[in-house]
Amino acid sequence: HVQLVESGGGSVQAGGSLRLSCAVSGYTYRTYCMGWFRQASGKEREGVASIDSHNGTAYADSATGRFTISRDNTKNTLYLQMNSLKPEDSGMYYCAAYRIHAQYCTLGPITSVAAYRGQGTQVTVS
Repeated sequence: HVQLVESGGGSVQAGGSLRLSCAVSGYTYRTYCMGWFRQASGKEREGVASIDSHNGTAYADSATGRFTISRDNTKNTLYLQMNSLKPEDSGMYYCAAYRIHAQYCTLGPITSVAAYRGQGTQVTVS
């Protein structure tokens, strides 16, 4: 049973930082494509960042230069460091996992409805 549990969200002023964490269990974590997507009220899912099993990363244009995704395979934990936050970064952030070859690990699989995801953690930037 795949389980993803996010934490680290909260309210922050514009320009501030947050670090999201995602604890994963129930599968061979290190072999999966992992990532984060967000969804604001009334809007579609937006892929934020992905990381493959070889630590190759991909970012949305809106996240490039401000966000950093990383994974600790020894702790089965995924992270998203978010700096220079803007009000438009507000939304529910979800951790996602998709079993796919590393070369195909991009934002697409992460936002797929077929991906495993957690319950989400709210980020509010004012």
